[in-house]
Amino acid sequence: GRIVISTSLNKRDMLELQVEDDGPGMAPELQEQVFAPFFTTKPEGEGTGLGLYICHNIIHEHGGSISLESQPGAGATFKICLPVE
Repeated sequence: GRIVISTSLNKRDMLELQVEDDGPGMAPELQEQVFAPFFTTKPEGEGTGLGLYICHNIIHEHGGSISLESQPGAGATFKICLPVE
């Protein structure tokens, strides 16, 4: 697989970090749950489903945001925006 990491300043002068992969992507109904605690697509016993939930909370505590853009079969892109202070 391929992972691309990029940074830039967005229109609101916030640091934007993008992490993009070329994996299988994610269905819209799963994307709605991805930041929920204990949500995982892994088999039972492989992961707690807390990783993205914890990331989401830390980013929001620092005045930022995290989002996911994905289409089934077309990879996924996580966008993290943080204030530059």
